[in-house]
Amino acid sequence: MKFSTRRLTAGTAVALVATLSLAACGSSNNSSSNSADSGSNGGSGSGTTITFIPKNLGNPYFDASDKDGGKVAVDEFKGVYQEVGPDTATPDGQVSFINTAAQQGVKALVISADDPKAPCSAIKQAMSAGTKVVTFDSDTSADCRDLYINQATPEGIAKTEVDQIAQQIGDSGEIAILSAAANATNQNAWIELMKKDLAADHPNIKLVDTVYGNDDDQTSFDKTAALLSDHPNLKGIISPTTVGIAAAARYLDTSSSKGKVALTGLGTPNQMRKYVKDGTVTSFALWNPSDLGYLAAYAAKALVDGDIKGDEGDKFTAGKLGDFTVGADGVVLLGDPTVFTKDNIDKFNF
Repeated sequence: MKFSTRRLTAGTAVALVATLSLAACGSSNNSSSNSADSGSNGGSGSGTTITFIPKNLGNPYFDASDKDGGKVAVDEFKGVYQEVGPDTATPDGQVSFINTAAQQGVKALVISADDPKAPCSAIKQAMSAGTKVVTFDSDTSADCRDLYINQATPEGIAKTEVDQIAQQIGDSGEIAILSAAANATNQNAWIELMKKDLAADHPNIKLVDTVYGNDDDQTSFDKTAALLSDHPNLKGIISPTTVGIAAAARYLDTSSSKGKVALTGLGTPNQMRKYVKDGTVTSFALWNPSDLGYLAAYAAKALVDGDIKGDEGDKFTAGKLGDFTVGADGVVLLGDPTVFTKDNIDKFNF
C-alpha cells in the first residue's frame, strides 16, 4: 500500500522512541505528567491539561502514541500533559480514571477505549462538566465523545492484513486471528471486515479460529502455542495488535513452525525488526502511533479553544502534520497504514 510521506516519514519516525518492555508500569494509580498541577486553564492551549487514558499502561504502542506523540504536541502548545490508566486492559478499567480526571477539572481527555459502551456513563458526566473528550485508536459509541481520531479506515486496515496473509500463503489454506481484548472496538471492526474480505475475494482461505491475548505478552505467546497445537494444518496467523504480533513472532522464532506458518498483522518496526530480518515474518503493517497521539492532542486543543465543535466540515491545524477536516460522525482520519518489509524496515525507528 502506498504510504503517506506527510504522515509517516523516516524523519518523523526518528523522533519516536517506543519502549518495547512489556512489563507493567507500576500500580493502577500510575500516571505521568509534565506538571505537578492537575488543574487546567483555558485559552489557546496554554496551561490546558490534556490527560491521555490508554487501554493499559506499559504497552509499547501507547508509549509511542502518548509520550512520543501526545506529550510532544502538548509541549508545543504549552499545555500540561498527563497519562493515567489501568495496568490491565478491561472493559471498565478506565472508568475510575475518567471520573478522577473530570473531578480535577481537566479540560480534555484523550482515550483509547477498551470497550465501546462501558466508559460512556463516566465520559458523559465528564462532558456535562465541560471536559472535551477525544477518542483515538479505539472508539466509543459516537454519542459519548466529541471526536474520534481514526488511525486509518477499518476497511483499509482489514484489506491490508488479508492481502498480506494471502500473498504469504499462496492464497490458500487455514489461518487464525490472534486479537487483543474480546471487547476492543477497533479489533472487532477489523475482524468482521477481514471475514467479509476473505469470503468475497479469497474463497480458498479458511479462518479456523479467533483467539484473544488481551494485549498481554505471555497470554498472547501462550495463545500462539495453543493455535499451532489445535490446528496442525495452520498456514498463517493475523495478529492486529502490536503486543500480539510480537509475542507470536517470539514463539514462532524458536519453534518448528518457523518458515512454515506465516505471521502478519499490526506491529512497530522496532519490535518486529529482528523477526523480519531472520525470516520469521515477511511483512506487517502499521500507521505511525506517534502521529496518531500528536493529532489527538491537537484535536483536543482545537475543541478546548473553541476553534471547532466536532461538526462535519470543521477544520483545524495539527502542528507539523498540517490541516485536517472533521468527517461524518466526528471522525478525523490520520491516513493509510504502511507495510513494512526487510527492504524498508530500517528506514523507521519507532
